[in-house]
Amino acid sequence: MKTIFVLVLVIALATSLKSTFRQTPQKLQAELQKSNYGKALLHLLELHSMAGGAVSELIDAIEQLDDDLIDGLQLLEFNFQQRTNQHNALVVQLNQQMNDAQIDISRSEDVIENLLIPRREQLENRIANLEENQEINRKNYDEEVLIREQEHEAFEAQIAELTDATAAVDDALALLQTLSNPSLAQVKKFQNSLKKIEQSIKPRSKMAPFLKALLTLASNQNFSDQGIISQIVDALNEFRNAIVDSINDQTLAEANAVEEYEERLAQLDHEHIEFQRQINAVNVDLTATNNKIDDVTEFLNQRVADLKQFSAELQLENDNYADETQIYNDTKNEFTREQQITEQALALVQSVDFSHIQV
Repeated sequence: MKTIFVLVLVIALATSLKSTFRQTPQKLQAELQKSNYGKALLHLLELHSMAGGAVSELIDAIEQLDDDLIDGLQLLEFNFQQRTNQHNALVVQLNQQMNDAQIDISRSEDVIENLLIPRREQLENRIANLEENQEINRKNYDEEVLIREQEHEAFEAQIAELTDATAAVDDALALLQTLSNPSLAQVKKFQNSLKKIEQSIKPRSKMAPFLKALLTLASNQNFSDQGIISQIVDALNEFRNAIVDSINDQTLAEANAVEEYEERLAQLDHEHIEFQRQINAVNVDLTATNNKIDDVTEFLNQRVADLKQFSAELQLENDNYADETQIYNDTKNEFTREQQITEQALALVQSVDFSHIQV
């Protein structure tokens, strides 16, 4: 019964006193008469007045309600302060995480754009240059082989020419040894030998001057003069010796050319191997650089995703805190309003003489 009375009284007071603060008891009674809650309150007040001593209980109940409202408001303030501290700490944490993520993003982009990509381009250019050098090396190798083949063919052709000339000189010398009173046929045969020598020696050959002198000496001779024959034999022997010397010189030159050629090919092969070794080494560096680019890019993408997540979490936290702040303000205002009505009700009960209230 006591609990019902207190509840009804609080409801009545909260409804009627909201707009009647500082009104006189007579005006308040008139206001209460206008509503069913007011009439009920006046009836209960009358009953308490008739019962006697009930006003103190009413005052205690209202004071207890006021204390409860004050405790509720303090708890609300405490909880909201705790939430505010939590919010502020979370905002600081998220802002720091966002700042760290942004620093990582900037550093990663700088490393990729200003270090790794230029490094990769440098390595790729280095490989391209080495491969170009390799190609030039192989062309030089092929050219050396072709030139050597051509030089060797020319050497063999000249040796064959000189060998033929040597054989023709030997034939001519053999004929001269048989000439004492040469017949026309023998002279003719010797002249044919000279023509064979002439055909063997090319005009461009360095033997050409010897041959020309020999032909001049031997032309238009009847070979009846042994002195002339002796001169021709000496000239032929000198010419033969010059041919042999030329064969020896060219054979030695060919041997030296072969040696230089083999050394040159060995050098080109060594250069080719060295180019390939450098290409392999640069490819290892290029692979490592590409892997580093992939790793940093993956880290960059993760930090970009982290930044978006932290930003979303911060936005969500701010939105939630704004909603909770609104709820806090509304609840606080409600507590404050109810406390004011309770205090007004308490003041009214303490000031009213219930014995004069008539329903």
